[in-house]
Amino acid sequence: MKYRIGATAAVLAAGALTLSACSSSGSDDTTPTSGGADGDYTGETLTVMHYEGDESAMGIAWNKAIEIFEEETGATVDLQTTAFEDLNASAQQLFDSSDAPDVSEYNKGNGTAGQLAATGVILPLDDAYATYGWADKLGAGIDTIAKYDENGVMGSGSFYGVPNYGEFVFLYFNQDMFDEYGIDVPTDEAGVEAAMQTFVDNGVTPLSTSAQEYPMGQLWYQLALSQADRSFVDAYQLYTDTVDWNGPEISFATETLADWVDKGFISKDASGMTAEDAGLQFINGEVPMFYSGSWWYGRMLSDVTTFSLGITNWPGTTLTPGSGGNIWVVPVESKQPELAEVFIDITMRPEVQALLGESGGLPVAANTDDITDPDAQALIALFNEVNDRDGLSFYPDWPTPTFYGDLNSVMQSLVNGTATSAEAQTQLMDYYESYVSTVR
Repeated sequence: MKYRIGATAAVLAAGALTLSACSSSGSDDTTPTSGGADGDYTGETLTVMHYEGDESAMGIAWNKAIEIFEEETGATVDLQTTAFEDLNASAQQLFDSSDAPDVSEYNKGNGTAGQLAATGVILPLDDAYATYGWADKLGAGIDTIAKYDENGVMGSGSFYGVPNYGEFVFLYFNQDMFDEYGIDVPTDEAGVEAAMQTFVDNGVTPLSTSAQEYPMGQLWYQLALSQADRSFVDAYQLYTDTVDWNGPEISFATETLADWVDKGFISKDASGMTAEDAGLQFINGEVPMFYSGSWWYGRMLSDVTTFSLGITNWPGTTLTPGSGGNIWVVPVESKQPELAEVFIDITMRPEVQALLGESGGLPVAANTDDITDPDAQALIALFNEVNDRDGLSFYPDWPTPTFYGDLNSVMQSLVNGTATSAEAQTQLMDYYESYVSTVR
């Protein structure tokens, strides 16, 4: 796979959510850490649930963790895979039922993990953090998504989840299509618009996205962040101040997206497209740009075979969507909470973390010397650029339990033309304030 980096390559330096040094002596070291499985659990079953594909970086690494877990404990893993949207909708009931998995991947943030923590549906993990030393393996800043207070607001309180990878959102581009039309990789948002206009002038829809699922909402948030500072992020995500829904940040985002639809930069088909649909359009070489997350990267490396893949951070901005990855949680109805903690700890081991990195993910507890693949190094370098400028700004759907669906619905209205920019902002404000006013 050929790749190009559309930004200055950064060194693999230490920083929040970057690869951190560990004391492992090598990738073949599978000695349990303190607090690991000391007994024989033969005949026991651990039910693990997640929504990553087998070929994704996380899927590959966690399959390795399952192999190690079964070998060391004698227990058997019952792996149950689901869809992100399905678990997002069902976790409140599932995790509090007899059908609950013992350990599950789950979406981080106030409206998701925070809501479950506040209602007692997932277990606090403070004792496990102390036993396994997980906090020492997490870079500065990742604690924000692992801790929740009594109201479910992230950043303080008890540990309720364990992130073992990082993630962020950036621009994937088809270098061959850029070359074909003589377009330089943009270095600012004006350059993005100029590039998209050139593609449209040549009969090419430039940007693939999904309004039905997360990609367009994250693009909306990135446009707002391009006009914002950290105080806006804190107000929006942590409720430190009132959000101005008609202010320059949100108005720029909403009006820009509406304008891009009108100009043909974004197809009206985006209203009914899923994230998978949008990603496949890019992978198949039908569009030159796709704005989405690092969770696509491993798949891009394996599935993009007809053109040269490029990646770049969104130009001309300090802030960008991103955080620690989704977290392992232990449901309140887990039948094997002790074994769940053992499994989580194995996913944090250097050999599993290194495999995650080599497969296109962003590990949080690997030895940097273990990551030698140039594609992996390219992604980490891009991520470090964001970390070096303190740019990680979480995700737009985090503030309320229903905001993921609310934001998607409004984005669809914007694409369909059934809501003006002003109407879209009013709808979002009403959705946001109806919940946030109760916890601010």
